[in-house]
Amino acid sequence: MLRQLNINRLLLAIVLTSLSLVIGMTGFMVIEHYHPVDAFYMTVTTIATVGFGEIHPFSQAGRLFVSFYILYNLVVVAYLVSVMSSFIFDGELRKIYNMIRTDQEIKRFSGHVIVCGFGRNGRRAYQELRANGARVVVIESDQELMKSITSGSTGEDYDGDGLPGGGIYTVFGDATTDLVLKQAGVERASALITSLPKDADNVFVALSARALNPRLKIIARASLKTSESKLLSAGADSVVMPDEIGGSHMAKLVVRPEVIRFLDLISGLSADKLRLEEMSFEQLRRDLHGRSIRELDVRSITGATIIGMRTAAGSLMVSPPVDYVPAPGDVLLVLGSEEQIETFEVRFRQL
Repeated sequence: MLRQLNINRLLLAIVLTSLSLVIGMTGFMVIEHYHPVDAFYMTVTTIATVGFGEIHPFSQAGRLFVSFYILYNLVVVAYLVSVMSSFIFDGELRKIYNMIRTDQEIKRFSGHVIVCGFGRNGRRAYQELRANGARVVVIESDQELMKSITSGSTGEDYDGDGLPGGGIYTVFGDATTDLVLKQAGVERASALITSLPKDADNVFVALSARALNPRLKIIARASLKTSESKLLSAGADSVVMPDEIGGSHMAKLVVRPEVIRFLDLISGLSADKLRLEEMSFEQLRRDLHGRSIRELDVRSITGATIIGMRTAAGSLMVSPPVDYVPAPGDVLLVLGSEEQIETFEVRFRQL
């Protein structure tokens, strides 16, 4: 990672400077038999090239040592100045501070969602997750891409998750490696979306993430149909093929346009968007347990409609019978406007 490379450059500059001090003091003490304090003084004045003069005249061996020592320090000082200039004037220190702060914040995350790759699909997933209140960590290898997005130069709006300068919680690096996934908190995450451009990379991410967190929900992007089975075998729970979905969507706009427009309302692609929300039996207010769908009377109270239900057995029920009584493990699917769903949440969700 670039951050690690910059830190390594700074550490190397510090090591070379420390080594220069050790070499200088050792040389003056061994060759010229200086006291340690005098050796330190001569070392510093030689490195700084201030020219205060010798404590006592050098021997021929001492002059030879000082000559090579000065040449060595010309290189060390030039490297140290270039590194420090980069850190001070190019804002590297601030960047490293912000990255360390971000890493510390991510270490406290639990139940968050990780998005691998911040291309078109990754950005759309991020926006949808943030709109629904999820905490998101992005893994991206291209720092310039993230810089352009957070600065607003792409024309896209991001709330920044509260980071300094309107940034996004980001781990820079290769998402296929265990180290980067761990930095993103994969062991504590609830879900991971991998939307890298190459199917093979998405397979590696799914494989690594599943090994690090067996309970993790993994959604993977695929370009080729043949990659679907590989991703599922690698540990992905679901595979999405954007190209295939896009082609099907365009065809249905021809043959069933009103159906697609209705789906656009639900997906938020239309200006007058609807919201499809789910609520499990366990999230339902306790005093409403044991009531049938008719007795719940969701439509009259909120204006929203129960359009489906996933039963505890795993089957999906469309327009469940009004006499059906939700049971533990069931999940209600409710459709309505933002205001109707908010009313539903207030009136029916267990606080």
